[in-house]
Amino acid sequence: MDAANETIYREMTAGDYAAAIRLWQETEGMALSEADSEENISFYLARNPGFSFVCEIGGRLAGTILAGHDGRRGYIYHCAVSREHRGRGIGRELAGWSLSRLREAGIAKCHLFVISDNEGGGEFWSRTGWQKRSGFDVYSANTPPLDGGRSKPII
Repeated sequence: MDAANETIYREMTAGDYAAAIRLWQETEGMALSEADSEENISFYLARNPGFSFVCEIGGRLAGTILAGHDGRRGYIYHCAVSREHRGRGIGRELAGWSLSRLREAGIAKCHLFVISDNEGGGEFWSRTGWQKRSGFDVYSANTPPLDGGRSKPII
């Protein structure tokens, strides 16, 4: 295979951020927020080493997956493949890498979040053997700002 078409899967690094955020911004159905800043993604990768991967084709980023765990369950975020490289098994391969590493870390189950109206994302995960969960809702809250030593929650 010539270098222009060489496909490489490797661990994601903070140095991949610029190309990754461009891919995520171009990926329909993907929600981005301040949690996806370069600083936050770098922190996530440092806290969860060995679980997130990229796919490069010809030296250019073609796919990403962020993964990590809380010691009990694994979580996948931002599995994305560029439009021109979809249908080649890249998303499935990236998920396989992350799931294998989670299993090696003793994590038996992994969850991911798909935005409700992201039909393509939901179809992909269903097609690759993931089961859609029901019976619960997800709630989110920002953590309170640090205020110099407060030890009780602000609720």
